[in-house]
Amino acid sequence: MLFTKQKTTMISADDALPGRESRPFAITNRHFVLGTPLEPPYPGTVEEAYFGMGCFWGAERLFWQVEGVVSTAAGYQGGHTPNPTYEEVCSARTGHAEIVKVVYDPAKISYADLLKVFWESHDPTQGMRQGNDVGTQYRSAIFTTTETQAAEAAKSRELIQPSFAAAGYGEITAEIGPAAEFYYAEDYHQQYLAKNPNGYCGISGTGVTCPVPRASH
Repeated sequence: MLFTKQKTTMISADDALPGRESRPFAITNRHFVLGTPLEPPYPGTVEEAYFGMGCFWGAERLFWQVEGVVSTAAGYQGGHTPNPTYEEVCSARTGHAEIVKVVYDPAKISYADLLKVFWESHDPTQGMRQGNDVGTQYRSAIFTTTETQAAEAAKSRELIQPSFAAAGYGEITAEIGPAAEFYYAEDYHQQYLAKNPNGYCGISGTGVTCPVPRASH
């Protein structure tokens, strides 16, 4: 019980691991599925969005399959430790969540469309866990890059909460806040389920439908 409590309690900045000044590993700057860059610059006119839905393997696959998404990447965000490793994030001593960076073409898909994928594809009411994955790194989160994104994310939470309540779920615990620096995960995490088709994916929707209107293009 003590171990579980430690894993599900957010660490303070003073107690977090110190991290390092630069990324301690190399990544391949080419999306294994889409063939686009993982890091900027990206082709065309794009915007960025960041979502935490538990294990980032399954969450990343969801988004790279969406039409209008230019690139995706697995990484760490929302904590204190600069340039963390996966092992450090798993220790619950960085404060980071497993996050998917979604680079999208706003002429082809709206932020509301991405929010719909987010709310419908996992359970955002579980606190510091997602299914059998327990810990602060698995918390549900939306990290926004603009005031418009922040307003849309907050409004979408307000609109979908009654649907979760009607389905027997509790209050939404998904964190919504401004995006801090995104730290890319190790190369083997990038597009993991495309490289390992039989790999683990604990992500699962609840059957709750998001009332956020889908934009027409």
